Amino acid sequence: MPSEPSAALHHRTVEAPAGRLHLVEQGTGPLVLLVHGFPESWYSWRRQLPALAAAGYRAVALDVRGYGRSSKPAATDAYRMLDLVADNVALVHALGEENAVVVGHDWGSSIAATSALLHPGIFRAVALLSVPYAPPGGPRPTDIFGQIGGPEQEFYVSYFQEPGRAEAEIEPDVRGWLAGFYAALSADTRPAQGEPDPHFVAHGGRLRDRFPAGTLPAWLTEDDLDVYAAEFERTGVTGALNRYRNVDRDWEDLAPHRGAPIEQPSLFVGGALDASTTWMSDAVDAFPTTLPGLRASHLLEDCGHWIQQERPEEVNRLLTGWLDTLAG
Repeated sequence: MPSEPSAALHHRTVEAPAGRLHLVEQGTGPLVLLVHGFPESWYSWRRQLPALAAAGYRAVALDVRGYGRSSKPAATDAYRMLDLVADNVALVHALGEENAVVVGHDWGSSIAATSALLHPGIFRAVALLSVPYAPPGGPRPTDIFGQIGGPEQEFYVSYFQEPGRAEAEIEPDVRGWLAGFYAALSADTRPAQGEPDPHFVAHGGRLRDRFPAGTLPAWLTEDDLDVYAAEFERTGVTGALNRYRNVDRDWEDLAPHRGAPIEQPSLFVGGALDASTTWMSDAVDAFPTTLPGLRASHLLEDCGHWIQQERPEEVNRLLTGWLDTLAG
């Protein structure tokens, strides 16, 4: 059986702008909303739900729109950041709460940060895993991503832009693709130094051509992989990929908030071997001005991108310790 905690997990759906949001909750107390990234689901928080519940919190992990058992709008622009933030707001209200602490990983970190930025009265604190906060602004995102790869290769975010292109690579073998993607960004299975970077696609090639083959990272069992694969085999990956296809719309939508800091209490936890953190080191360095309410920032040694799954006990300790400071 999948390594899902057995105690008191409650699945339900609520109405939201997406149409339907699926969530899993455990525990009672102050609400902590857990937002996953790509290509994941609520299941990415399976190790945090019982720990937060045991610490006295109402822990709620959702399937972001386009994922899992949540609704999957057809329009590409239905996955812009403003819509995902609206889902979070609706979810808090649907749960009968006035406010929440929001915790995000990967794209979920950006969704959590923007939720806190736009609705400080609802999201009273924010924790960001792997991806630090970078205020809105700067050059158009697709212009930046288009320059990263150079003449020999293409950055994965640019590769994801054209509808149907990445789907044609992923959907014939969802399970194999996910296994390779998870392995490529994990501390114990990532490509060795000097091997081709799996964040890039050779012209005419596929992203998976640079994934490790035949091995799973220590944090991921075959049963866990089955859970992830089953969700994407049922829903497809277009909803998940559409998040990447809205980066320019987000840039336009959030222009009024250019350079704006997040004032609420915050936490950052990154992996020392995670490119998402190291590439955004300037954003980490800017924390004194972009996150003036930062209570703590941690960089976990020998840890890759899937931080709350690679190092669940350590992440749980940091999260619960930080949450406890909010009550003081």
